[in-house]
Amino acid sequence: MARPPAQLPEMEALRERLDAQGRLAVKVTPGAREESVTLTDAAVLVKVRAPADKGAANEAVLAVVARALGLAPSRVRLLRGATSREKLLAVEL
Repeated sequence: MARPPAQLPEMEALRERLDAQGRLAVKVTPGAREESVTLTDAAVLVKVRAPADKGAANEAVLAVVARALGLAPSRVRLLRGATSREKLLAVEL
């Protein structure tokens, strides 16, 4: 059975959440049933299937956020929060 595609917000709505330096704060849920990026009033919530083990979830977060922004994964990198659910990402538009 094929996995459903990730649920992603509108690209422009997510890009509006970037600060002046191109940073994006996210809250991550590793080991989720499906991948998604959800925008709430307070945060950007990212769910990934990968477990929080040996950086697998971090790599998955970077890939999902890059896909949601319409960018190559190499243009999104982790600045802070490697072992935390709250992460700060740098995005090169």
